[in-house]
Amino acid sequence: MFTGIITDIGKVKSVQQSGDLRARIETRYDTGKIDIGASIACDGVCLTVVALGDDWFDVDVSAETLSKSNLKRWSKGYHINLERALKVGDELGGHIVSGHVDGVADVIAVKDDGDSTRVTLRAPSALAKFIAPKGSVALNGTSLTVNEVNGTDFGINFIPHTKSATTWGTVKVADHVNLEIDTLARYVARLKDYET
Repeated sequence: MFTGIITDIGKVKSVQQSGDLRARIETRYDTGKIDIGASIACDGVCLTVVALGDDWFDVDVSAETLSKSNLKRWSKGYHINLERALKVGDELGGHIVSGHVDGVADVIAVKDDGDSTRVTLRAPSALAKFIAPKGSVALNGTSLTVNEVNGTDFGINFIPHTKSATTWGTVKVADHVNLEIDTLARYVARLKDYET
């Protein structure tokens, strides 16, 4: 489990396709305190550490994960949001995030608004019903509050801190973004479907 509070911006050092996709990610985390088998959210996708070095860790990415996320676009030098798994007693500053990405949203508009940036995204139609004004979403692993919803389109506001502490400072139109809907919204919708 994660909170959607990004604690490092990693950089893809290499990607290699051999069965699954193997990626090496450069990090500022103290890798001496990371165990093989640990979970790290990489752009919002919960991945398992399979190898470690002084300033990097390796993860394997399955075909299923590639089909549901933007990770197929990873290449050398690509920057990603990182978050270590939640520990008992940690502050829950964002919202409960599983790291199980539901799909990819597309950035359709970016507009500066004072020091903040307003971004409009388009969700896949099957996921749009789970997104509500003032509700939570995780985008590329970042816990965010939805401003408004219009059909499949929804808006997010990025404050200066979020833009500097995550990869959101470089967002542009046509970016493809990992989308995880709020867990509570998922179960409320399922209960509603079951009752009808």
